[in-house]
Amino acid sequence: LSGCATTEGERDPRDPWEGMNRSVYRFNETFDEYLAKPVARTYVKVLHQEIRTRIANFFSNLQDPLIGLNNFLQGKFEDGVNDWARFVVNSSFGLFGLHDVAGDGGMEKHNEDFGQTFGRWGAGPGPYLVLPILSSSSVRDGLGTGLDMWLDPMGEIRPIDVRNSLIVLRATNVRADLLEASRILEEAALDKYVFQRDAYLQRRRNLVYDGRPPREPRERDEEPAKEPAKEP
Repeated sequence: LSGCATTEGERDPRDPWEGMNRSVYRFNETFDEYLAKPVARTYVKVLHQEIRTRIANFFSNLQDPLIGLNNFLQGKFEDGVNDWARFVVNSSFGLFGLHDVAGDGGMEKHNEDFGQTFGRWGAGPGPYLVLPILSSSSVRDGLGTGLDMWLDPMGEIRPIDVRNSLIVLRATNVRADLLEASRILEEAALDKYVFQRDAYLQRRRNLVYDGRPPREPRERDEEPAKEPAKEP
């Protein structure tokens, strides 16, 4: 908790746009408090957990082809084949992805996106960035998110009303899954903005390196060791 309290006047070099980011963060908090969170709570009350799980499986299945593409672009060909095979199995035997038959059979679910792919290609995260509605990001991940959205299979669904309804349903399902996490955040963090920023950047770094990030250099590691002063 003490790590979440920043000293007055200090600036995190990863967050040079903190003033703007905090303004967007406050907007997101207001949107969440008065719209997203109440809708998510109602959603949880109305739909049984089993139904919500099937809905989550359906949307998760639609992402597997794009996840596989990112694995191929990162040179992880075995994982890419696994992702595309998951999509075929779940779309057929799993009734359009409502049941995760592939996962039950031992085919691992991966988490890849274009932000991670850019990171694997050597692109640094750039400044931390808070996006309206979408929340925590970075310059690199923001560009990746734009590409993810452009290639999202949901965009091809017609008619438009059905597509938009499915997008809202997916967002509501995701927010419902995060209700417990947001409660913990509110109880644990002295400064929710800093807590969320640091957690996001650490998680994205772990995802880019598949849980094995290289050791980050520290200032004290770069300074040569000083010899103790000799007594006269």
